[in-house]
Amino acid sequence: MKKLEDYVLSIPDFPEEGIIFRDVTSVLQDADGLQLAVDTMQEKIKDLDYDVVAGPESRGFIFGTPIAYNNKKPFVLIRKAGKLPRETVSISYDLEYGQATIEMHKDSIQPGQKVLIVDDLIATGGTTEAMIKLIESLGGQVVGVVVLIELAGLKGRERLKDYRLEAAISYPGK
Repeated sequence: MKKLEDYVLSIPDFPEEGIIFRDVTSVLQDADGLQLAVDTMQEKIKDLDYDVVAGPESRGFIFGTPIAYNNKKPFVLIRKAGKLPRETVSISYDLEYGQATIEMHKDSIQPGQKVLIVDDLIATGGTTEAMIKLIESLGGQVVGVVVLIELAGLKGRERLKDYRLEAAISYPGK
């Protein structure tokens, strides 16, 4: 039986020299890989008590929705600015080479709800930190974060030290 790591392709020198790109699409393209990814992530948080699953565009949708479905929880979309039709709350944050803004519907999280964030990858933790602030601005309580891949060398875990972070796979480098 293949391990989850066997489904992730590592592409050297992409997007720039010295970087090893961990390709999640290779996991999605294989039915067994996708099932193993969702099952492994779900297993990591099986003891976690949460009310809502939230995930960012776009791969957070892919991994978060089946976890929400399997556990009979609602799924909340976190999107890039300008993509949601109703009243939203937003937050802007710095990226390595610029800035980004994410938003969610203002009524998507109720005060006191316990939220699990699901995403494909954590690197520096900046996007995850922004999602946490956005959820907390609505009165939600982030009780955990689960990702398929952690790039441990970029120290996102240190940035999120006050939150439970689970990763299905952890790579030491960038």
